[in-house]
Order: sequence, then C-alpha cells, then structure tokens
Amino acid sequence: MDVLKFIQSNRIRFAGHTCRLDTTSPTYMIFKHKPMGSKARGRPRLRGLDFINTDFKTNIHPLIRTSQVSLSSNAEGDFRYTTIFTTVGIYKGRMLAVKRFKKKSIDITRKMKKELKVMRDLRHDNLNPFVGACVEPPNIIIITEYCSRGSLRDILENEDVKLDNMFNASIIGDIVRGMTYLHESPLRSHGNLKSSNCLVDSRWVVRISDFGLHELKFGADTGDNEMDFEKQCERLLWKAPELLRDPCSPANGTQKGDIFSFGIILYEIISRKGPYGPTSMTPSEIIKCVIRKDHNPPFRPRVAKLCGSFDCVISCMQECWSEYPESRPDFKAISAKLRPMRRGMKPNIFDNMLAMMEKYANNLEALVDERTDQLNEEKKKTDALLYEMLPKYVADQLKRGHKVEAESFDSVTIYFSDIVGFTKMAAECSPLEVVDFLNDLYTCFDSIIENYDVYKVETIGDAYMVVSGLPIQNGDKHVGEIASMALHLLEAIKMFPLRHKPEEILMLRIGIHSGAVCAGVVGRKMPRYCLFGDTVNTASRMESTGLPLRVHCSESSRILLEKLGGYTLEERGIINIK
Repeated sequence: MDVLKFIQSNRIRFAGHTCRLDTTSPTYMIFKHKPMGSKARGRPRLRGLDFINTDFKTNIHPLIRTSQVSLSSNAEGDFRYTTIFTTVGIYKGRMLAVKRFKKKSIDITRKMKKELKVMRDLRHDNLNPFVGACVEPPNIIIITEYCSRGSLRDILENEDVKLDNMFNASIIGDIVRGMTYLHESPLRSHGNLKSSNCLVDSRWVVRISDFGLHELKFGADTGDNEMDFEKQCERLLWKAPELLRDPCSPANGTQKGDIFSFGIILYEIISRKGPYGPTSMTPSEIIKCVIRKDHNPPFRPRVAKLCGSFDCVISCMQECWSEYPESRPDFKAISAKLRPMRRGMKPNIFDNMLAMMEKYANNLEALVDERTDQLNEEKKKTDALLYEMLPKYVADQLKRGHKVEAESFDSVTIYFSDIVGFTKMAAECSPLEVVDFLNDLYTCFDSIIENYDVYKVETIGDAYMVVSGLPIQNGDKHVGEIASMALHLLEAIKMFPLRHKPEEILMLRIGIHSGAVCAGVVGRKMPRYCLFGDTVNTASRMESTGLPLRVHCSESSRILLEKLGGYTLEERGIINIK
C-alpha cells in the first residue's frame, strides 16, 4: 500500500487550503510499507526505504488560508459538521495529520534511515501509525494517521463529554498497553508523553503519538522562542523532575521518565482538572517547585480531593511520580495494579467497545436534548426581539422565507407625539441624563401601548410614532385604538417623574390623522417596516401644530371617532398646517 504520494497532478492537498508544487528541482522522498525482502521494480532500495527521484520541489504556497488549530472546512471535502483538531491532509480520501518542522536542512544519515525503518515497522493498536515524511526543506513534515476525536486533553477539557469508570478504565488500559509495547520496542522510551499526545480515534481507542524520529526532529525550530514563557513551561508539566534538572537530558527521555508522565496523565483523567489540578500557581512556579529537592514531601498534584476514585488508582499514581526513578513501577506492574478498575468489564474487547459506544450515544442523546432546549430558549428570545422590530405578521412571513410585498391600506390611523421644549431641556442636561430620560419615557410608553391594537413604527429623539390598522386590518377600530391610547399616554405623562428635574412636568404634544398609506419592509441588513404617503405627513403636521397636553386630530379622524362614539371632541377652527 502506498504510504504517501502527494505528487499527483503536481498538487499537495491539505484540508482547509490547497498547495501547489513548484516543479523545478528533484528529491521528494516517499516510502512504502513493504517487507524487507520485496523489491520495487526499477527503483533503488535503501534498507526498506524507497527513495524516488522525482522532478518535484515542494515549495508550498497556500491558495486558501485557514486556521492551523481548528479547521471546519476544506477546499474539496465537506467538513462543515466536523471539528478538525490539527493541520490535516487528504490522500485517497483518507484524512492524515500533518506536523511541520522548521529546519534549514536535513542530512539523511544511516542513523536516520534506521530510525525511519523502526518507525515504519512499529505497529500496535494503541500507537498512532507513522505514515510518511517529507525531508525537502523548507517543507519538512511528518504524516501520521488522523484521530477524529482529538487528543485526550481535548476530551478531558470538554465538559459535555461524560466519562464514567468504564470509559476511564478503557482509556487508561489503552495507554498502558501502548506504552508497554513502546518500551519493549527498539525505541525503548517515548520522551514526551502527555495527554495532548494521547489521541482518540472514532472508536474511542487511545493511540499514543509524537514518539521517535528524534534524529529527524533534532535542531528543528519548535517555535519556543516565539512562545510565551508560561506556555513553554506548560509543555514541561508532565516531565519527570530528574529530567527537568538535567540540562542535557536525552531527547527520547527515559522509561522511568515516561512512568512519571503517565502518573500525571492518570491524575488528569481522574480529576479532569489539568495536570496539577485547580491551582493559582503559574506553570513556571509549578516547574520550580517540582525541580526543588528540599520539598518534603516532593511537590505533586493533590490527591486528597479525588473522591470516589479507586484506591488502587491513587496508590498507583503516587508510585508513578515517586521522586526516586528506581521506585517507580514499569507498565506491566502498573497494569496489574490497575486490574480492579476493569472489574465489571466484559472479557471480549468488542463487547466493551459496544458498551462504551452505547454509553456515549446515550450521553450524546442527553446532550442533544439539552442543546435543543437551549436552542429553543434562544429562538424565543430572538423571536421576541424580531417582533419588537417588525409586526408579528411581517416577521413570520420573513422567517418562512416569503417576500413581503409593499401593500396599500385604505384606512389607518397614525399617531405622532413629542415633548414640548425638549431641545432646551436637552441642552441643560448631560448626554447621559438625556439617554436615561428617553429610556424611562419610552419604557413607560411601550408598557402602555401593549394594551392596544397598535404597532410602534419608530422613535426619533423625543418623537414617537404609532399606527393602528395594519398590517392586519381592523375595520374602523384603528381610530378608537389610537385615540384611547393617546388619552392613556396623556394621563401617564402627567405622573411621569424626571430623575434629574423632579419639580418639572413634561408637556406631551399629540397629533393623529386617519387616511390611506402604503407600507412595506425596507432594507435587508437591518430591515424596517416603513409607512409612506400623505397621511404620514399630515399626522406629523397635526402633532407639530398641536397644543401641549392635548390630542390634535384631523377632520378624517373626527368623522371616524363620531361614528365610533364614546369620545368628546372640541373644534379648534381652521389653521394652516403647511
């Protein structure tokens, strides 16, 4: 099976962006999973690695830039509903994880070839398979299988994922089995074991990653110089104290150092509070305390708050992070110590997997129900806000995706009002006092108009505009609704308190007019329901030529009110309203 051929059609494809290849110079190294005895026809062989001289130089120029941390789409695949946890590449429909290194050059030494062969031959269910590498500067990359559920750290930090004892036992067992195999392999140790390097695939199987290839990584720019100091220290929280004290500690670490790291991961799984639990200490302060030899007992995560945990787990993690490396158990001994955790689990691995998936499905179902309830609550809030901006009938039409056509209405009544002397009053107040005043005033008005069949069109400064009779027509009742509302507002304004000038009484001036209008939704970004026609202008003039604390109505409104009955009107005489 070909491990890596990104050379098809002179393109390298990455999820989230497409990369072109500059076809100007040779040496793009790929290799295949093959037994040592097989031959690649027409191709030179070097100790199990196939080096193919091609005419491609992998100068990568992203055409579409996306996040390197969490990608949600790519140029050719559909990942709209998938969280991508790292940079990934697509090869024959498979998603592969891509890890880049900044390095000026690489010398393919005998030692490096041997290291690559070891990595190729390592195969275990709990180790993330090494797929291939590119050693052509500046595009030095390592390709591994992609695990769709992210890292163990991602899962532990996700409060929506519920992990019971069976899940924990399965996760811990996977790590122990993977590390047992790794310690017995030619690599001998990991050197960088931590929860972010324990990946979880779609079947909830933990696969350990980021081991080996130390020759390839040696001298690479890890980006630490550009990273915040505390972030650099955070990477070291899983490292054993003897390795922290040694400035020349081996890149591949030690087996006893891996045991210490496992103890910290064990604490993370049980507590779900990070490698050292809830603490106000910074990572650098924690590292300093771990390094110090005069701490008695040595500085470690606090296990006193781990309620409901197996005693064997707490005892095991304390042995794993012993100050003395020789006192730490190996992974075979750890497996025996943690055997009580597996009580109740079925001997068949597939039965356990089915049980885990069933629990996960139940948890997911409960989570979906919870999120659906939250979505419905947010939808209600959104609808309430939309109904404040637009008439309910119009808003419902827009929500259904229907176009709201402009409509003519033969008879409606429009209300306008403003505060007499508002400009002078505003000049004597601070801007905040004006805002508070208008907010109090309109809150009062809004609470009153809710009792009537009316729609508030808009407010501009101290001007307040209301209409009745649209978008749902109500016969001739519109004039009565507006008249009753206007009288109600007049009574309320006489009792309205001014916070900054309690001795003053507001003088509200009101004008109403009945007639025909045209109404429709204007705009798309912030749609407004607007009224057009002479009726709007006449109603505005009725307000501006009116008297304080009086309702000034037109002849057309008077006729409708007398027809409706129940209202007393006083003739003002002929006035010029233009």
